[in-house]
Amino acid sequence: MVFLGALIASNTVMAAELSHTQIEETREDNSHKATNVLSATDLAHARLWGLSETEWRRYKQLMQGIRGSISPATISPIEVLGIHARDDAERQRYAEVWAHAMYEDAGRILAFQHAYDAATKRLYPNVSLIDISRLPGKTEVKNTLQSGDRLLFFTRPDCPACDLLLNKLLKRIDEVSGIDIYLTDVDKGDDRAVRDWASNHQIDPDWVRSRRITLNHDGGALDKLTQGQGDVPSILRRRGEDVSRLPVSEL
Repeated sequence: MVFLGALIASNTVMAAELSHTQIEETREDNSHKATNVLSATDLAHARLWGLSETEWRRYKQLMQGIRGSISPATISPIEVLGIHARDDAERQRYAEVWAHAMYEDAGRILAFQHAYDAATKRLYPNVSLIDISRLPGKTEVKNTLQSGDRLLFFTRPDCPACDLLLNKLLKRIDEVSGIDIYLTDVDKGDDRAVRDWASNHQIDPDWVRSRRITLNHDGGALDKLTQGQGDVPSILRRRGEDVSRLPVSEL
């Protein structure tokens, strides 16, 4: 009888432990399922990006790791999945999706720019948007441009006057060693904002790779070079160790 009682007690303990284990496994399984359930917002975002539910879950998982810690919040799901592609074929597929998206976006930007230019001419046919006489750089500079010169262009986003000057500079890029572009009104370290600006202004990537054009944060450079007297837009010319203002009228 003692043995039988001990056996019953042992079986009762084992049953209790088994039941507890099953409960824990059920909880873990339910928790895992819960984390894999996408909200209506997630499903809507996945559809907008043309991603499957599986791809969206992987994107969200990746953003919980190092990618979410070191990348700007504006990084796209396509970029995240492409950066963390598991093989060459997957990397190529996401690269093509992203290239197609950027191509279409460039078309939209250009279409809006053309519409804006047309609207400006229609609404303000006799008004100049830029008073050249008030732009920085009134001091005459002899021998305006030489092949060894570099031009320092200080600009900012959403600046029509800056964009007009940029177009003039780019047309003369073959006459100088290169153009160093400095963006103001952009958070220090926000390289994505600089890249987006360059893309929106159709800066040739080959120029950047060859350093004919460099993209930089201003970081106080304009104030240092002009003793606090510089305004945006500004154009400076570096010739050897000498840096001087370049009159817009000389472009």
